[in-house]
Amino acid sequence: MSYVITGLDPAPFQRFYGLSDEALAAEQVVRMTADSKPGFPCRVTLEDAEPGEVLLLLNYEHLPDASPYRSRHAIFVREGAETPALYIDEIPEQLATRLLSVRAFDRYAMMTNADVVEGNALEPLIETMFTDPAVAFLHVHNARPGCFAARVDRG
Repeated sequence: MSYVITGLDPAPFQRFYGLSDEALAAEQVVRMTADSKPGFPCRVTLEDAEPGEVLLLLNYEHLPDASPYRSRHAIFVREGAETPALYIDEIPEQLATRLLSVRAFDRYAMMTNADVVEGNALEPLIETMFTDPAVAFLHVHNARPGCFAARVDRG
């Protein structure tokens, strides 16, 4: 079964690129410098930042649908990220190396299934969840520190 994992569109975050720390603070955004790898996963590029790279930590509504599961949480975005990642039938290393929570949603953004899996076992779980025709998309979250990691759609 074919699937697609995409990074976030950078457009909503570009207005923060280059702002002063004071201006970012007024928007509840924090500029941080990666000091380890892994540890600072960019949600646009779906890569872990290298030590010394600058990221923005901000609140993002990753499930904006009118549903009881509507959700938002903190994410990292590389400051200056311009091109969203696109993985077709491939798991990004950023996901493959973490413990993940995977949530399946129907077209009404109602959760139909969920599981926790090591990242190196994500692909079989994606295939299993997509065997249910009611599943419209999946959300992958980091099960340890972190939050929303990526969306998975049918390919």
